[in-house]
Amino acid sequence: MQDQFRDFVIRAWQPKDRQVAAVVIRSVLAEYGIGWEPDGADRDVYEVETAYCQVGGAFWVVEQQGQVVGTAAFYPVDRGVGTVEIRKMYLLPQVRGHGLGRWLLQRLEEEIAAQGFLEVWIETASVLKEAVKLYESSEYLPAMGIETERCDLIYSKVLDPDSES
Repeated sequence: MQDQFRDFVIRAWQPKDRQVAAVVIRSVLAEYGIGWEPDGADRDVYEVETAYCQVGGAFWVVEQQGQVVGTAAFYPVDRGVGTVEIRKMYLLPQVRGHGLGRWLLQRLEEEIAAQGFLEVWIETASVLKEAVKLYESSEYLPAMGIETERCDLIYSKVLDPDSES
């Protein structure tokens, strides 16, 4: 997978991205006062092959001028038939506010639908105000069943199999 949005390249994660992706995610979490959990909620960043690739998910990195500036991922979850969870959608501060997050979310939805999944779940924290606004304006609805301790919000969206997103 490789795609482009303005001067950003979005591509499939590679093993060489393991540490830099972790640094990006840890940095964004710290910016919002959220703890990095390498043995818990963030363990999947170090285990991308088994947590995403081998189970039918995907993990992408976002590059600008050869530097990793963001991540986005999804994997199947047991919340019903054909259900995935979007995870690790983080962008460094200098690349926010230009439509990249909205484009990335739509691109994830397109890929998820293309793989035959029907429903998307997203867990987040209310302190991530920009993310919450993005999800709510993208037709994600509040739901119940938070599984990640540091999250206090959960959203779901049923994808329209006939739409282009």
